[in-house]
Amino acid sequence: MFGFELLGTCRQTAGRRGRITTPHGTVDTPIFMPVGTQATVKTLASQDLYEIGTGIILANTYHLNLRPGHEIVDRAGGLHSFMNYNRPILTDSGGFQVFSLAKLRKITEEGVHFSSHIDGSRHFLSPESATSIQEALGADIIMCFDECTPYPATYEYARQAMERTGRWAARCKLSHLREDQALFGIIQGGVFADLRLESLKQIVDLDFPGYAIGGLSVGETKEEMYGVLEILESHLPSSRPRYLMGVGEPEDLLEGVSRGIDMFDCVTPTRLARHGTAYTARGKLTIRNARFADDFGPLDPDCSCRVCRGYSRAYLRHLIKSGEILGLRLLSYHNVHFLVELMMNIREALENGRFVDFRHDFLAKYLLKEVN
Repeated sequence: MFGFELLGTCRQTAGRRGRITTPHGTVDTPIFMPVGTQATVKTLASQDLYEIGTGIILANTYHLNLRPGHEIVDRAGGLHSFMNYNRPILTDSGGFQVFSLAKLRKITEEGVHFSSHIDGSRHFLSPESATSIQEALGADIIMCFDECTPYPATYEYARQAMERTGRWAARCKLSHLREDQALFGIIQGGVFADLRLESLKQIVDLDFPGYAIGGLSVGETKEEMYGVLEILESHLPSSRPRYLMGVGEPEDLLEGVSRGIDMFDCVTPTRLARHGTAYTARGKLTIRNARFADDFGPLDPDCSCRVCRGYSRAYLRHLIKSGEILGLRLLSYHNVHFLVELMMNIREALENGRFVDFRHDFLAKYLLKEVN
């Protein structure tokens, strides 16, 4: 029920054009996955996502297990039915949230004891329970439970977390029962080249249908992140999809694709929208700025989304300054559309042998210091 087909490669970079098959449809790669943490991409309905052209979204095991509870989602028929989204869904294991959000936590070989960030109630996640919860949630792609290495971290800590991640991955695979779900392994090791390669070998030897790179975009420099991707690229099986977790800035999508990444996710587009910031072809635009108060032009003249076709910068600024929910909704729609369309253009450039030129031209415009 799950498959990956490599359709083509870029001659000048490690860029790849592929297609993932899941029980809920196919996904063209490289792809950006909007994050629907609590079974919703914030402010957007499933119809909005269909209209934008979203291929796959991500939901979060940690949050959905705390509320409403995976049992309720299971009784609803799984995430697709529960949130009325009939395209592919990926769930993460909850590992990152346990390590970043939990008020108190204790890591043991068996798993992690932690206190909820909501009410302080005590919980336990293990490789087996994280896998079982994701099976109940019913996503098309699920993730192994891992220990996300923080940044900075000592070499000794990064090694310990990397080795535990490998042992937990083996337990996840043994406990995984649903044949209609693809379980991906996660590579850890911080910014240490030898640990990353050792982790890659451990995880690839377990023969998962896809491989994720975790523990990046957690505080390291972009150069360090790109360096890790370059170290791993030639050692990853070309026949399996590659997923860079938690990364979604436009420049990082292009640089990640250049280094062989097929899948990305990030909360940034909707988070920026909630703070009144929009992506444009000429960089980020903070719509709250006073200079947009009587600017009746579109948010981004180069964008074809219905927000840019129908609403002015002045109106969007008014909504955001007034605290109107519609402002958050329209900016979220635009930002998600911007990244989805960027990935569509990247795929087209890969198909036409123009990716290097496209990357150069996009970044030359996008990285300007000031939006007009």
